[in-house]
Amino acid sequence: MNKSSAVPFKGTKEQEAKLMEVIAAHKDEAGAVIPVLHEAQNIYGYLPIEVQEIISEGLNVPLAEIYGIVTFYTQFSLNPKGEYQIGICLGTACYVKGSGDILDKFKERLGIDVGECTPDGKFSLDATRCIGACGLAPVLTVNDEVYGRLTVKDVDDILAKYN
Repeated sequence: MNKSSAVPFKGTKEQEAKLMEVIAAHKDEAGAVIPVLHEAQNIYGYLPIEVQEIISEGLNVPLAEIYGIVTFYTQFSLNPKGEYQIGICLGTACYVKGSGDILDKFKERLGIDVGECTPDGKFSLDATRCIGACGLAPVLTVNDEVYGRLTVKDVDDILAKYN
């Protein structure tokens, strides 16, 4: 079991009420699943199985179909995201210039794997594909801030900026 799956789901009644409003607004629309999933992720920050079950029941769509959509599209997340979302580009240019080693260093320093969130909710770590900054390879983002021309030695300084 990974660390993020050990984090219990803590949805509020207010969040559930908002989700039910979203489901009701889209219930009779063809292709409602993806818009509902987007709005649900905006409400909760991610799409745990408990939220998927509510959507499944509310839209009368099999849970397996909901789960299949959530795991197919990369914009959906099964795990909570941190206050600081680190995305390390593993596109060809970045990978050739060492982004795999940088990713490994972040995993070591944070004690989490790709797709996970630190227990304190501060950092989450994702591997991304090309972000369109190949000239700055290797590149990573922390939320909307881009860091380029990185080496493994830069990891501690980047993390220190957010601690």
